[in-house]
Amino acid sequence: MEQALYQNYLQILKLELVPALGCTEPIAIAYAAAKAASVLDATPDSIQVRCSGNIIKNVKGVTVPNSGGLRGIAVAATLGAIGGNAAAELEVLEHVTPEQIEQTKKLVGAGFCSCTLAEGVANLYIAAKVKRGEHWAEVTIINRHTYITKIVKDGQVLFSRETANTQDEPQVDKSLMTLDGILEFARTVQIKDVAELLQRQIDLNSKIAAEGLTHAYGAQVGQTLLQLYGDDVKTRARAKAAAGSDARMGGCSLPVVINSGSGNQGMTVSLPVIEYARHLQVSQETLYRALVLSNLISIHQKKFIGSLSAYCGAVTAAAGAGAAITYLCGGDDKQIGLTIVNTIANVGGIVCDGAKASCAAKIASAVEAALLANALSMQHRAFLPGEGIVQKDVETTIKGMGYIGRVGMQKTDTEILKIMIDEVEL
Repeated sequence: MEQALYQNYLQILKLELVPALGCTEPIAIAYAAAKAASVLDATPDSIQVRCSGNIIKNVKGVTVPNSGGLRGIAVAATLGAIGGNAAAELEVLEHVTPEQIEQTKKLVGAGFCSCTLAEGVANLYIAAKVKRGEHWAEVTIINRHTYITKIVKDGQVLFSRETANTQDEPQVDKSLMTLDGILEFARTVQIKDVAELLQRQIDLNSKIAAEGLTHAYGAQVGQTLLQLYGDDVKTRARAKAAAGSDARMGGCSLPVVINSGSGNQGMTVSLPVIEYARHLQVSQETLYRALVLSNLISIHQKKFIGSLSAYCGAVTAAAGAGAAITYLCGGDDKQIGLTIVNTIANVGGIVCDGAKASCAAKIASAVEAALLANALSMQHRAFLPGEGIVQKDVETTIKGMGYIGRVGMQKTDTEILKIMIDEVEL
């Protein structure tokens, strides 16, 4: 592989596979508030938060980590402002104290934080404005959970930069990604270049999955799968991914390595692959290469959809995991591509109605579809071009599903939000 393209794929992995504490949307709000408070350099006496609809959707029903079980935008912003460490970015709430949690409860109850819907903005948009007396500071984040585009203090712009283009930082170009390129990179990458990155994903995501299987988080989807369907590898693959989400959506304070800005996608793209690698007793190097494949295939699909939409990211992540499992089972390039197509043809278009406990069930369903897709592709069976959204080849099918998620489901996204915030009469 040409060196510039090799480095592009490597930098994409390094950019995307980072640890995050808790669901990334409330954490991004906490990060924005913590950064604004640090710029103000004083304890604020109020916070104003403006968010896109997708941010509101993904924060409304999820527990803010290290908050003592509290939920919502006001909690995330307040806790970030009074107890967050902005330098830690997506681990901003890692070291909040019980005293700060109690203070947050009182402040939220007293109306310390207000939130409004920002219209006509990017799907991922947060503006956090903190005030103390006549002084104020505001931080704006657009397109990526930690991508600050503007910092203003008392009307003076301290920092400003271009909005990140469809998630991309300047040093990578996701438009160069193709399935053929991903396959070549996964098979030829020097393990020393990715081992530390992927081992962190294995360790952190496996740890939170174990937490979800041993404690009562959410609806306990992972535990229920094992209790009802046994302990075979197919069930374990689904259960561990779901259990990680059970814990994460339930406010577990353990960090995970994310994918495409999402912890749920990070767990879905990795935990089933890890489970199959152990079952098949492959080498550690083979597991690393499979994880390179699953992570990049998921990112490749998401680049056509965007950061946040009405399209459930568990599907793109599960398609990546299924493709990697096909690789682990000895499938060739065609069979790997068929696994992606078969997954999209089955469960493409599951709607995202925000981050909450039922994400674990959607993950379980998406992984089940990916495992069926793998079983079909290993038998050279596939859904054919012209059948529904299936196109002439895997790349065109990915682009078509991306178009549906990015353009076709815009109205769906708006109507989901209206239902969630009680703006429609049912």
